[in-house]
Amino acid sequence: MAEFVELRQRIHSRPELGFEETETSQLVAQKLQEWGYDVTEGVGGTGVVGQLKVGDGSRRIGIRADMDALPIIENTGLPYASQVHGKMHACGHDGHTAILLAAAHYLARTRRFRGTLNLIFQPAEEGLGGALRMIADGLFERFPCDGVYALHNAPGLPVGQFVVQSGAVAASSDSVTITLTGKGSHGAMPHFARDPVVAAASIVMALQTIVSRNISTADAAVVTVGAIQAGTAHNVVPSTAKILVTVRTLNRAVQTLIESRLREIVEFQARSLGVDAEINYKAISGVLVNTPKETALAREVITAVVGAENILPVPPGRMGSEDFSWMLDKVPGCYVALGNGAKGHGSCMIHNPGYDFNDEALPVGVSYWARLVEQYLTA
Repeated sequence: MAEFVELRQRIHSRPELGFEETETSQLVAQKLQEWGYDVTEGVGGTGVVGQLKVGDGSRRIGIRADMDALPIIENTGLPYASQVHGKMHACGHDGHTAILLAAAHYLARTRRFRGTLNLIFQPAEEGLGGALRMIADGLFERFPCDGVYALHNAPGLPVGQFVVQSGAVAASSDSVTITLTGKGSHGAMPHFARDPVVAAASIVMALQTIVSRNISTADAAVVTVGAIQAGTAHNVVPSTAKILVTVRTLNRAVQTLIESRLREIVEFQARSLGVDAEINYKAISGVLVNTPKETALAREVITAVVGAENILPVPPGRMGSEDFSWMLDKVPGCYVALGNGAKGHGSCMIHNPGYDFNDEALPVGVSYWARLVEQYLTA
């Protein structure tokens, strides 16, 4: 396993942002080719798919790992810290890639399965639509899968524990940019203006009523205004203002309702205050839904690897998102979380300058992938 710890740390030191993962993709492709996989590069941009067929089995499984880093300045002080200023593997995608490569090496060497193994190394998971790009490039037509699986590390959870649950396990994520256009003027003469700042303030307050007054108390939903951008001076009414919003839900019907209500609120609030509104509503990821049969198999495999006592449900109140949801819209499957450490190294939360993937979790993830493939492709 030391070889793959070193490989993980190598990837960590050379982070690449979404759709820029050329060095990482080349490394992945090279390793897979060395081990006997049929390798296809450039899937959805910088994605890589390695395929291995063994025997005459008809079943086909896909396993996905994400490869992209984040635009964060690392401050871990590690000897293998990022060598690229402003870029960092702060979400553990270096670990996910290394886990799948290590499992790929084992499975190619042992070949204790019958069927087709598709290893999907995805670019641009961090909000740039890498999964959708691969799907649009014919991922599942070119590499058909009967089931597709993925994992993510979980800081705060002990190494050797997993979060596994059927149904909705990650929220949808919609990114909304509202541009308000009015008429600027001198701040001392606001009656000559059509003030987009006042409109923005009114809209922000009205948006708070969507979850509190339109969504059932039984449903989880978040509408968060992350930024209001307007103006440059104390005494100038600007002509434009922007509002940046994120929307999270665990139910597709709720997701649709929130979009409808947001559009209505913005349109009528803006009109009532004499400004024009443009809404750019972008779906980053859908609700991630694990299918029952595939989740049951994941639980069975994890039980064999670490014991049933180390399987936990999704903690309440978690509204993170994951664009693996788009793959699960096309193919049944299961997404699980793997403990990265409850304290000390591995407990720092993701998307943090001090985060690092815990290499102690690597063999646990490899055991899960290897056993899952062997069981899925012998059923």
